[in-house]
Amino acid sequence: IAIGGPGEESLDPAQRAARRARQGFANVTAGEVRVVDDKMNDVPSDGQTMGEVVMRGNVVMLGYFRDPEATAKAFEGGWFHSGDLGVRHPDGAIELRDRKKDIIISGGENISTIEVEQAVVSHPAVLEAAVIAVPDEKWGEVPKAFVVLKDAQSATEDDIIQHCRSKIAHFKCPKSIEFGELPKTSTGKVQKFVLREKEWKGHAKRIH
Repeated sequence: IAIGGPGEESLDPAQRAARRARQGFANVTAGEVRVVDDKMNDVPSDGQTMGEVVMRGNVVMLGYFRDPEATAKAFEGGWFHSGDLGVRHPDGAIELRDRKKDIIISGGENISTIEVEQAVVSHPAVLEAAVIAVPDEKWGEVPKAFVVLKDAQSATEDDIIQHCRSKIAHFKCPKSIEFGELPKTSTGKVQKFVLREKEWKGHAKRIH
């Protein structure tokens, strides 16, 4: 059984694999879950059109403690806005693609940072990577990858970009690569906000 909700309701690895493969896996929720556009309209169930995952039901919190403003924003339209972007497949399954704050809007096209990161780390020399939006005069913003290489491995910026072009659409590929350690929390989570602050310093504030 899959329960839609925050990270503390995650499934074990075997269940996640079965869900991705659509193999004998029941999609049951304890509440209502939708994928909607900015006007709260349901997106098509085509497995392609991204929208924000919203939910309501008895597994959803009542609100933020002593923060009515944040509560009102999170429950706009009577639904809890998760901040997750996803698609709904024809069989009704919802696939998460990115966090709303991390999505890159380049020339009017939405680019999932997770999709780009997966392409980057599939290069045999790459240990880990983080992708963010950086300012661009022509497209507004474009993907940039911060890459950590494996020990005793080497790769150039062009090597990785060309590799990505063999995996995903060209407009989604990083326009630049920076090599070095990634800023992380004490628990090992990459601090993308640190990377964003550096890249957007001196530029107009981003929409996200």
